[in-house]
Amino acid sequence: MQAFLKTGKISASDKPSSSGLKGSTKKKPPAPWVEKYRPKTIDDIVDQGEVVQVLRECLSGGDLPHLLFYGPPGTGKTSAILAAARQLFGDITRDRVLELNASDERGIQVIRDKVKTFAQLTVSSTRPDGRPCPPYKLVILDEADSMTTAAQAALRRTMERETRTTRFCLICNYVSRIIPPITSRCSKFRFKPLARENVIKRLREICAAEGVDVGEGEVLHQAVDTCEGDLRRALTALQCCQRLLGKITADGLVEVTGLVPDKLVNEFLGIKNYSELEQFVEKFLMEAYSASQLLEQLSATVVIAGHLTNTQKCSISEKIAVCSHRLLDGGAEVMQLTDLGCTVIMANNNPNKMV
Repeated sequence: MQAFLKTGKISASDKPSSSGLKGSTKKKPPAPWVEKYRPKTIDDIVDQGEVVQVLRECLSGGDLPHLLFYGPPGTGKTSAILAAARQLFGDITRDRVLELNASDERGIQVIRDKVKTFAQLTVSSTRPDGRPCPPYKLVILDEADSMTTAAQAALRRTMERETRTTRFCLICNYVSRIIPPITSRCSKFRFKPLARENVIKRLREICAAEGVDVGEGEVLHQAVDTCEGDLRRALTALQCCQRLLGKITADGLVEVTGLVPDKLVNEFLGIKNYSELEQFVEKFLMEAYSASQLLEQLSATVVIAGHLTNTQKCSISEKIAVCSHRLLDGGAEVMQLTDLGCTVIMANNNPNKMV
């Protein structure tokens, strides 16, 4: 303290001791399974045989056209191009690849500045260690269907002028949102929904590598049903269930993913009067379930319900579509559930009458 009063500085003897922190090591947080088990090569891609075969031929020749990958989420689009980039460029992948995803702004200014500047750079055909390397760079635009039309037009011009030194790979869910001048310059590959048995096989391999017991397979089947074939979503749900509940169970997956229990879905379809409807809506909203999720599950349940007539199915399905549209436009959940419930009541009381 005396030293501080004289010089304004804390002396070494007055500094707090940090000896208690030296021996402690910071525990590294567990890596997401989605990133930990992301395919390292194109041969590791699950259930996309045609795409893998074409990419393998392109990589063997060292030439790559402009690419357009489209299809449902979780089917391996981003993993495929990242694996191909690693096989093409090896240790210099970070310098040769520019990746922009949905979290980045992709307006016309970004295309003119960042993408155009990167595309204009020239690269050599050898790596720093002397090994041969393709003499071009790769630009990956994930979620390209969210780009504005003006940005896509600017991208089209860049693709046209810099094709000698740069290859582009656009990834999207809806190819109809990409302007025709871009689609005509790309080789299009559709990533189909993954086969059920292949998804289960991959999930079982990852669970075995993590030392997680999933039983005879009922849990994995539940994961596939819950996530509708989206491998990324299923893997994330399994890891969340393992971390939050300590073990993976079918009920745990339903709870973690926010699905509405089948008991409530069947209860809603069996409502016969308005007092039951009022009690159900109040209980449902108090449990904090999503009305949109209920409508989605109702739609799938109504189609295969054996106790409903075709007339009942038509009436309920039509009203589900109307209520779902209203929810997307910002409608109140209580009003839409009540409206749909009224249709269910009338359909149950008049099985052969269109309502």
